[in-house]
Amino acid sequence: MVAASESIKNSSPMGFHALTLAIFFGASAAPTPLYRIYQESFAVSPILITVIFAVYAFALLAALLIAGSISDHLGRRPVIFGALVLEIIAMGLFSVASGPEWLIGARTVQGIATGIAGASLGAALVDVDRAKGQIVNSIAPLSGMAIGAIGTSALIQYGPEPLHLIYVLLLAAFVVQAAALWLTRETGGTRAGVFKSLKPTIFIPQQVKKPLSLVTPINIANWTLGGFYLSLVPSLVASTTGSRAPLTGGAVVAALMVSGAIAVFLRRSRSPKSNLVFGVASQTLGIATVVAGVHLANVPLLLVGTLLTGAGFGTNFLGSIGTIMPLAKPEEQAGLLSAFYIQSYLAFSLPAILAGFLVKSIGYGATTDIYATAIILVSLTGLMLMRTTRKTAAV
Repeated sequence: MVAASESIKNSSPMGFHALTLAIFFGASAAPTPLYRIYQESFAVSPILITVIFAVYAFALLAALLIAGSISDHLGRRPVIFGALVLEIIAMGLFSVASGPEWLIGARTVQGIATGIAGASLGAALVDVDRAKGQIVNSIAPLSGMAIGAIGTSALIQYGPEPLHLIYVLLLAAFVVQAAALWLTRETGGTRAGVFKSLKPTIFIPQQVKKPLSLVTPINIANWTLGGFYLSLVPSLVASTTGSRAPLTGGAVVAALMVSGAIAVFLRRSRSPKSNLVFGVASQTLGIATVVAGVHLANVPLLLVGTLLTGAGFGTNFLGSIGTIMPLAKPEEQAGLLSAFYIQSYLAFSLPAILAGFLVKSIGYGATTDIYATAIILVSLTGLMLMRTTRKTAAV
């Protein structure tokens, strides 16, 4: 037993940290297939559902800004352990939830835990292998969310206690990970200044301001799409197609994440410009196909459209990050990444709340039309601005 523990501790923790990161984001997507059931069980309106969704994004963003670099000072393992403890608390709150106020509390704690975990696990992965770590940091969250959405849907459809079972299983998984974490070796170090690091650092270097402004429309459209899928799509599928099987809505959400992860892996060596052109084109075609699937009440068409949309979703994220991050100096990267995530998570959450109001007023189909049109127009405008700027600069 001692020899086995020493072997684990001396081995590379890349696989463990990748799995932990994936499970954190899988847990973040677990409530998505349940939102429709929460609406029916707790008499929750679409507006409140999107608020429950949005508080997670706000809490995650706050955690990234305040505690994003804390593992640089305290070490990776203690901070990851703290995030695991918070996630265990969140799973416990979900397990006993009896109304929307419980869900808001659980999502808030989960957002804080995921934000801390995302930053510390991401840093640990880069510690082990910079090149592979960056790829895993892009693929693991998307893969985890896909598994979380489809796994929860399957448990709802075929398992007992649909409102509780997934959270009990995840709670057990996080307990095991919290114990196993101490069998892995520490990848980071410690240094002074932990309290100073808690001050949010947001900084856009002068040389990055223009490129960031050019990718902003595409990035906002991209994250607005992600927020819409993770907050309302299962209810949209049930409302427009008549298919109330949880696996149907879960499969549509999972398709977005799976194709996004595959696209990130396949196009990881392409230039940011090429990725953005491909991403906008794929996303535009995909969204148009999704809208057709909604109006024809055709689930296979919805899935095909989502696969195309997801490829654009993943590639646009890759292209946006690739456009701005190489321009920043090492000491500027943390502040720039914070600014980028503020923009991204506001686009992820605020439009979703607006969607909740629209659904209540005009229904899922009309809301989808409005969002599809807005996302396509904003992303195409961003792409045209980038091309016009490059042509002007070349003259």
